[in-house]
Amino acid sequence: MSTLSDPSPDALADLRRIAGDAAIRDGDDAAPYLADPRDRARGQAAMVLRPADTEAVAAIVRHCAAHRIGIVPHGGGTGLVGGQLVEDGPTPVVLSLDRMNRVRDVMPEENALIVEAGLILADVQRAAEEAGRLFPLSLAAEGSARIGGNLSTNAGGVQVLRYGNARDLCLGIEAVLPNGEVLHGLKTLRKDNTGYDLRHLLIGAEGTLGIITAAALRLYPRPGDTVTAMLTVPDPATAVSLLRALQAELGDQITAFELIGGRGVGFVRTFYPETQDPLSDDPAWRVLVEVIGPGDGGLSERVETAFAACFEQGLATDGVVASSETQRRAMWWMRETIPEANRRVGAVSNHDISVPISRIAAFIDDGTSEIAKLDPSLRINCFGHLGDGNLHYNVFPPEGRTRADFENRRPEIKTTIHDLVHAHGGSISAEHGIGRMKRDDLVKYGDPAKLAAMRAIKAALDPAGIMNPGAVLV
Repeated sequence: MSTLSDPSPDALADLRRIAGDAAIRDGDDAAPYLADPRDRARGQAAMVLRPADTEAVAAIVRHCAAHRIGIVPHGGGTGLVGGQLVEDGPTPVVLSLDRMNRVRDVMPEENALIVEAGLILADVQRAAEEAGRLFPLSLAAEGSARIGGNLSTNAGGVQVLRYGNARDLCLGIEAVLPNGEVLHGLKTLRKDNTGYDLRHLLIGAEGTLGIITAAALRLYPRPGDTVTAMLTVPDPATAVSLLRALQAELGDQITAFELIGGRGVGFVRTFYPETQDPLSDDPAWRVLVEVIGPGDGGLSERVETAFAACFEQGLATDGVVASSETQRRAMWWMRETIPEANRRVGAVSNHDISVPISRIAAFIDDGTSEIAKLDPSLRINCFGHLGDGNLHYNVFPPEGRTRADFENRRPEIKTTIHDLVHAHGGSISAEHGIGRMKRDDLVKYGDPAKLAAMRAIKAALDPAGIMNPGAVLV
């Protein structure tokens, strides 16, 4: 690929004219676009460009391609693997989509919604709700994450078990390709076998193959009835058995099945002492289960019957079913506050991983043993989307110490966990992507044939190497 260059004053002046003065941020104003949520990195940018429409994005890309200037796409800035940050090398421009935040079309009869990439995920959900529909992508950062970034990283969240990842919720894509051409792919068709599906190539590419500017999203009917419960389980192996037993009775009506460790709940209590725990026994392990139905009035009875059978089998030992929307929200608040509590404690090493569901219990046991061999004082907070095999396996310093005290141990901790993931047939990135922080891990654990194909695609579509340089591929 061609060597990138620092943008010249003339090139920056041209970009300023293309984007317009209202779209430019530099100096102190650029700081929010260069920050890492975990404070592990700091980006650089010659200029932050905030175009208002797809035509301006295309003009910016064409200009950068002509001058060999790197472009770092920026959504909500919530990414946790450095995909939105360039720390060194030729200084890029950051291209933020935050001004491109319109709902272009609402089509309830098509069960579809067309939105621009800068629309915040919570606003996408709200637009669907106002149309009497559901957009089911849901994650802790939905109040600040933007849908373009969700698609670029193929985000998951808490309802993958029923509805799939972001990839499964996207019908069409509008994007600016590395040569500045616009891909007009905002169809809402469910069937379209007209060659390569470039939509799926761009989703999950983390901005390395083009810039998503708008998307046609798949909507669903709103659930008629919802049952939410928090159940105590003896251990992760039993949690898996509980999941299978409930699926046998309730099928795909189960939308979420979250595994929560006692340490994560303890972290939440530390920083939010007003937290009311629905469970009285302070268990080492619990699950949060949500089930939805068609509104025929029989869901609660079916769920209670399924739960009763599981209690009889010893798959759950205590539990509470939410009796109101307030109690349901309180249960979800506890689960969704764990990442923020983790951040405030300060993890030595965070791991967004997935393993086959049948291997989850063995992986957790092995992880506990291996981390204890490194340092028995380290604390583990393991939680996540057990229903789809995605765990957030985070390692923390002992109480009274900080992550800075263990920074030199971080590489060996990460390697230990990723080696275990690989040995159990899993993935070192479940839903956060590769970014820049996991590029070497992708090389170490990835399929050589897949990596070769990825590099060939990148070279063919982006020969100048301007699109999010240094992300995903080494």
